[in-house]
Amino acid sequence: MRKEVQTNLQFVDVLNQWDPFHLASGDYDTEIADTIQAVHELDDPLKLADRIQSIYEFSFEKVIPINECRKIAIDLLVIKENQSCSL
Repeated sequence: MRKEVQTNLQFVDVLNQWDPFHLASGDYDTEIADTIQAVHELDDPLKLADRIQSIYEFSFEKVIPINECRKIAIDLLVIKENQSCSL
């Protein structure tokens, strides 16, 4: 359980640093929670990128370019893979 908490905190750090709409105030709590859930459900970077794009679009009514979503999806999946390899 402790590893999972540490991994989730890593996800939060990466997503807070991402700041796709340049809010700089950390107003992504709901989106981060939804994205972390998606990371746990998906292993394919393209599917995860699509999910991330739709999560943020739903909340902000703006579309993040899929290439940006793909980059963050890959970063998150690397963290997930490293966590599972260390078990």
